[in-house]
Amino acid sequence: MAWRPTAGRYNRAVTGSESSERALIRRARAGDHDAFAELVMSHADRVYGALRRFGLDLDEADEVAQEVFVRAWRGLSRFEERSQFSTWLYRIAFNEAQRRLSRRPTARAAPDPDREDDPILALPESPELGPDAQTLEREFEVALEEALDQLPADWRTAVVLRDIEGLSTHDAAEIVGVREAAFKSRLHRGRMQLRALLEPYLQLEES
Repeated sequence: MAWRPTAGRYNRAVTGSESSERALIRRARAGDHDAFAELVMSHADRVYGALRRFGLDLDEADEVAQEVFVRAWRGLSRFEERSQFSTWLYRIAFNEAQRRLSRRPTARAAPDPDREDDPILALPESPELGPDAQTLEREFEVALEEALDQLPADWRTAVVLRDIEGLSTHDAAEIVGVREAAFKSRLHRGRMQLRALLEPYLQLEES
């Protein structure tokens, strides 16, 4: 099964309330495959999108997303609900992406020809936007893809987790396995480079 996003790609809304998700988690932990399938449907697009932003190509992201959910199913008994389920999935996704990237040749991979049709960040479409605004959005998406590709991997990961995926600094630092101070340093440097690359498209708020 491929985890490539549907038309609702990068939709950050998780189906149901937090309490209903916790109920699904507990049912899945008890062996309910249908409950786990609902969790997968709620988070598959976000996991896939994160894997793409971590630097995986289309096919790699498909394969690794499947592995992420296989590992999540096998390790569900160890999820203690002290963090968000999505944060736990991001941690698995980050680790799996690093394993895949570490097996790549040192030389930079050739650009993915399908990348243009699978933007790193899909901005929400609005019927109120005119042609000029839609063109500007598309230009921003392309510019963001290219700018993220130019960041060192550690800086790119920090920007993706904090500014694109919206995780807290604490959770993002935990995922990549560094102290918050080190994470903030990576984030600051990544933001500074993005500012230089994306002016006048992007204004990042320091926090």
